[in-house]
Amino acid sequence: MASTRDIRRRIKSVKNTRQITKAMELVAASKMKKAQAAALAGRPYAELMAQMLGALATRVEESLHPFLAKREVRTRGIILITSDKGLCGPLNSNVLKIVTDIKTPAKYAVIGRKGSQFIARTSRELLADFPANDRTSFADIKVVAEFMVKQFLDGVVDTVEVIWPRFRNTLVQVPTVMPLLPLTSLHDVIADLRSDAGLAAAPHAAPKAAENQMLFEPDAASVLDALLPLYLNREVYQHALDAKASEHSARMVAMKTAKDNATKLLGELTLEYNKARQAGITQEILEIAAAQYAA
Repeated sequence: MASTRDIRRRIKSVKNTRQITKAMELVAASKMKKAQAAALAGRPYAELMAQMLGALATRVEESLHPFLAKREVRTRGIILITSDKGLCGPLNSNVLKIVTDIKTPAKYAVIGRKGSQFIARTSRELLADFPANDRTSFADIKVVAEFMVKQFLDGVVDTVEVIWPRFRNTLVQVPTVMPLLPLTSLHDVIADLRSDAGLAAAPHAAPKAAENQMLFEPDAASVLDALLPLYLNREVYQHALDAKASEHSARMVAMKTAKDNATKLLGELTLEYNKARQAGITQEILEIAAAQYAA
């Protein structure tokens, strides 16, 4: 049995660990609520963009736009979103498992230090890496999206896809792959936007009266050229917010589990300490009694 001094040292260490994990749990919970609020704040923007694209869908020739043109896929372009920090359970490893399963040629633009370290460690081709700040701003994510769109238009990659941990709820974050480019059709884009806005997806529904009354200057094709890059920037930004909410949720759950385990271990150590102390007192009493008997 360990000495009471060693057990006291372990109890102190576990108490410190429990205090730290409890503080990290509270911080992660606060950040998770802010990330969820930021993700929901984009719904009105998504709804309005869906209405505008719905009005454009019947007025332009989709096949003429480079984002909608089909091409042979030789090299995939992937935006990988992970966290900068650890202590968030299996969140990053689950996302990176999808990358491990990719056997076709691919080039990566990574948001988050964990992802860039993995890409470098596994000798995959890294085009660029970007930090995953807690305050995810549209300006930061726009740089990533525009970089990959340029690679697509220049022919460096033949697709643009996003891999990120999709936020379902506090306990569930699902690693997900979503293709961005080439776009299949404007109707599918509208369906994605309506889904993001929390509306029922109706990809082939007739335009509303308000959409039919929209006027586009200088012409519908020019407006479409301006809207589609905005759509791509917004989708990557939305996924980055989603990944940030997933990160804080996973970290909160991991820290809560660590705190609960520390509490349980603290109870076991306290019991062990009391037993050791009781055994020591009993031994001292026996020694005193034996000394008196010998005298």
